[in-house]
Amino acid sequence: MTSTTPHPAAPRTVPITVHPVAGPGAEDVLVATSGPHEGSVWTGTEDGAVVRMSPDGRTSTRVAETGGRPLGIEELPDGRLLVCDAHRGLLAVDPDGGAVEVLVAEVDGRAMRFCNNAAVASDGGVWFSDSSREHSIEDWKADLVQLGRTGRLLHRAADGTVTTHLDGLAFANGVALAADESWVVVAETSARTLVRLWLTGERAGSRELMSDDLPGYPDNIARGSDGLVWVSIASPRDPLVERLQRGPRVLQRAALGLPEALQPAPKRTVRVQAYDDAGRVVHDLSADGTRFHMVTGVREHEGKVWLGSLHEAAVAVLEP
Repeated sequence: MTSTTPHPAAPRTVPITVHPVAGPGAEDVLVATSGPHEGSVWTGTEDGAVVRMSPDGRTSTRVAETGGRPLGIEELPDGRLLVCDAHRGLLAVDPDGGAVEVLVAEVDGRAMRFCNNAAVASDGGVWFSDSSREHSIEDWKADLVQLGRTGRLLHRAADGTVTTHLDGLAFANGVALAADESWVVVAETSARTLVRLWLTGERAGSRELMSDDLPGYPDNIARGSDGLVWVSIASPRDPLVERLQRGPRVLQRAALGLPEALQPAPKRTVRVQAYDDAGRVVHDLSADGTRFHMVTGVREHEGKVWLGSLHEAAVAVLEP
C-alpha cells in the first residue's frame, strides 16, 4: 500500500442550513440526477422509512418502508433506488409505489450483518460494503473499539452474482467509483483510511491506500458532480479510542460495558473532505455542530454539499 499526502492543518468553516426530516437518523443523502424526481433529495431513517425531500429541503415525504434500517442510498439504471439496509441487505426500492425487492441478503450462504454503502456502475453492477461479520449496526461502537477486521467490499453483477473483492477491512463503510470506473474506493472507518482497488489497466486487482491517517473516522463517501470523492468525517480522531484499539480485548470489553455516558462517543462536529483521483485533499470543510452533528452521509451536487447524520432527524446543506 502507498502512503499519501499530508492533510490540511485545519478545515475551512462555512455556513450550514439544517432541514428537518420526517423520521429520526437520516444517515445518508442522495440527490436524484435523472428521472421524474430529478433534483429531489433522498434519505433513509432509523424507523425504516425511505424519505423524499423537495429540492430545497423544506418538505419531506415518507415513500417506502424497508422493514429494516436503511443506510446508503443510490440510483439504479432502471429508475429504482438502491438501498443498503443494515438489517435486510441490499434492496431495490420503487420511488413511486414503495415496493421493495431484496437483491442480496446473504453472501456465501451467510446473512450479512451490516450492509452499509454502495456505488452503482454503468453496467448496473453494484459495489457495496458489509461493515462487519461480527457486529450489527446496533453494536457499531464495539467494531470500532475492537478494531474488528471482518468488513468486506462486495460486488453484485447485473446477473445477480455476488463476489467478495476485499476482505479483512476495518469497518468497511463508504464506497465510490472512479469517473471512468477504473477503480473503486472503500472507507475503513476504524483505521481512518480510504482503500482503493484497481479494476482495469496494469494494476487491475491490486489495492493501495488512496489516503490514510484521516483526521477523523470516515463514514459514507460519494463522487460529486464536481468529479471529486467526498468523504464524511463522522467524528474527529479520538486518542482514547485508539488506545483501546491497541489494548487487550478485556480492556475493550470493559470500556464497552460502561454506562453510555462514560463510553467513547462522537463529538459534536461537522466536517467533510473532498479528494481528487490522486488522493489529494481539495476541500476540507467544517461547520457549527450546535444543531447538527455526526456527519455520516455526504453528496455534492451543483455546488451544494448535502449531509446526512446517523443521529439527527434532519439533513443539512453546506454552501462553500
